[in-house]
Amino acid sequence: MQVSSVNDVKIYNLSHGKSLPEVRNIQRRIELIQDFEMPTVCTSIKVSRDGQFILAAGTYKPRVRCYDTYQLSLKFERCLDSDGKLTDLLSCPGSHLVFLHCDRYVEFHSQHGHYYKTRIPKFGRDFSYHYPSCDLYFVGTSSEVFRLNLEQGRFLSSLQTDAIENNVCDINPVHHLFATGTSEGRVECWDPRVRNRVGLLDCALSTLPSVSALKFNGSLSMAVGTSTGQVLIYDLRSSQPLLVKDHFYNLPIKSLNFHNQLDLVVSADNKIIKMWNKDTGKVFSSIQPQSNVNDVCIYPHSGMIFTANEDPKMNTFYIPALGPAPRWCSFLDNLTEELEESPESTVYDDYKFVTRKDLENLGLSHLVGSSLLRAYMHGYFMDIRLYHKVKSMTNPFAYEEYRKDKIRQKIEESRTQRVQLKKLPKVNKELALKLMEEGDDEAELASRKKRGKALPSILGDDRFKLMFENPDYQVDEQSEEFRLLNPIVSKVGQKRKKKLLGSIEEDSEEESSDDDKSWVDEVREQRRLLRKKADRNTLQFYQIKAGEEFKSFNDMAHKQKLQKASLEDRLKLEEHSGTGNIADTAVGSKQLTFTLKKSEQQRKQQQAEQEHHKERKKLRRSAGHLSSARGRGWGRGRGKGRGLH
Repeated sequence: MQVSSVNDVKIYNLSHGKSLPEVRNIQRRIELIQDFEMPTVCTSIKVSRDGQFILAAGTYKPRVRCYDTYQLSLKFERCLDSDGKLTDLLSCPGSHLVFLHCDRYVEFHSQHGHYYKTRIPKFGRDFSYHYPSCDLYFVGTSSEVFRLNLEQGRFLSSLQTDAIENNVCDINPVHHLFATGTSEGRVECWDPRVRNRVGLLDCALSTLPSVSALKFNGSLSMAVGTSTGQVLIYDLRSSQPLLVKDHFYNLPIKSLNFHNQLDLVVSADNKIIKMWNKDTGKVFSSIQPQSNVNDVCIYPHSGMIFTANEDPKMNTFYIPALGPAPRWCSFLDNLTEELEESPESTVYDDYKFVTRKDLENLGLSHLVGSSLLRAYMHGYFMDIRLYHKVKSMTNPFAYEEYRKDKIRQKIEESRTQRVQLKKLPKVNKELALKLMEEGDDEAELASRKKRGKALPSILGDDRFKLMFENPDYQVDEQSEEFRLLNPIVSKVGQKRKKKLLGSIEEDSEEESSDDDKSWVDEVREQRRLLRKKADRNTLQFYQIKAGEEFKSFNDMAHKQKLQKASLEDRLKLEEHSGTGNIADTAVGSKQLTFTLKKSEQQRKQQQAEQEHHKERKKLRRSAGHLSSARGRGWGRGRGKGRGLH
């Protein structure tokens, strides 16, 4: 059973069942009428005037089924030679039936089975039975209305209409006026007593829709359904409609019924069944079955509706607002009252979906292929009671863990009412610190608003919440890959952490110079590791050509030492040699030698200085003897002077 509510009107689908898994639960299942279904499709459904029998026609194979409501079961089933379009009951006990086939045949059945079969001149679309004269009126792909008298057993003269084709027909139950709906959108009314047309009604509005449904109500009211989805309510004394109701689906109206207790009209197309007031057009409620609707039948003086669908199941809807349940299923009133007091349950609340891995963890792999598991997609459906029982056996402390989790959730919910402080997540705290710092940067927020790119914070986005909850997303900052890709991030992250934590827990303190020194050392260490890995990963080979010399490793070591010398020493060496060298650090690389060019004035000044130095060298005399005599004389004089004093 499925419960729905439209416009605060409860609708109970008594034939709704679980399509997946297709497991029948006898204790919880509600089967109002046994085997109330067709093999493939149901085309029409009728209820006898006394309400005891329900007659349904369907396919495939073409057949008719009669259900006895007093026994809540199938009374009989008969197969037909071809698809039966329409079925009608000619007598109240349901012993005499007539079928209109799609191949122009009309078949009569009595209580024992098939009785007689005849054929009409044209393909039939609808028929009606006139009880006072025992005449059957057939309309179809012809302008004529064929009459078959069952008392005389012969065809009578036909009624000639102005239409090209006639789609539907109906007979008024009070004064027995016969009406037929044409493909041109007109309704022609005939008096069976004189066999003359007494009225012509044009139902076409702005367009030219054909009449697809027709139904009388009382002696003066009539409803006409069009192929474009409109329903027109007429008074037979007026040519103008009293009310026009549109389904807004642009689909032909399949069925029209009146519910006189509440002054409602029940109209149906392929998609929806609408119930609305016949005077105001106000919608009372609506039903949208899962499959297309072929026919609708209201059980007399009750709130039960039967539908024939493009589906094996014939739906049974019970609407308590329309009326009480029929006498043969009066228990539905008590059942619906209990359901209104109890909360609604989901469709699959008594089944649990498990995967093959879940079955292995529970130790139930041996049940695959048995009736306890129903295969569906990438897993199985199993009874929820069996699942809970096995779960409690495999993990006896699961309830205690569940209880603790619930208590923790309640505590967290109560904490949300307090003053909220900044709290770091358990996973990726450093990343959260960075995002929180960027979120607090007022300048950045102002620039984003100015550019019109105010993006939401990642911390407040549900799409990224697993990154701060699931430990599998934890960033390992101690790994070699992270340090090589982010050589400076680690120390900056420490500074950020210290700064933000200080703003949350205590006042921020100034960083010391020792931190800067350690930061520089770490940067140097990371650069050294990067250079070492680059040298290891980028090994090059050089082919020595004819006439070139091989530079040994000692030369490269000498050049590396030379590179470590200060800039002043290297410039002095280059000025002294008069050449400059540029060489790569890779082994076996080429060497480029060039001579520094000097201006003419510098060259003349350098030549004059060299000549001056040469001239001075020629005139220079040795002064070695002066320095030794001066030292001795100065020493003796000092001694004597000191002795005289």
